[in-house]
Amino acid sequence: QVHLVESGGGLVQPGGSLRLSCAASGIAFTIYTMGWYRQAPGEQRELVADITSRGTTHYADSVKGRFTISRDSAKNTVYLQMNSLKSEDTAVYYCNAKLIKENNWGQGTQVTVSS
Repeated sequence: QVHLVESGGGLVQPGGSLRLSCAASGIAFTIYTMGWYRQAPGEQRELVADITSRGTTHYADSVKGRFTISRDSAKNTVYLQMNSLKSEDTAVYYCNAKLIKENNWGQGTQVTVSS
């Protein structure tokens, strides 16, 4: 059974930083594309960043230069380092593990950027 467990969310002031973690189990982690998505109230879920099994990364334009995705295969964990946070980054952030047609989701972690 696949489990994706996110952690690291919380309340942060504008301009601050957070690091999200997603620990994966039940999958062959090294062959999956791992990603972070987010969903704000009233909005559709959107891709924030993903990283392929080969380490190729892709970012939404809105987070380029501020967020960094990385993965640690020894720990079966994917990270999202978020710097220079803005109020518009407020959302529930979801971890995703994708392989061809298989799509797995975590339960989400809330990130709130507010003064």
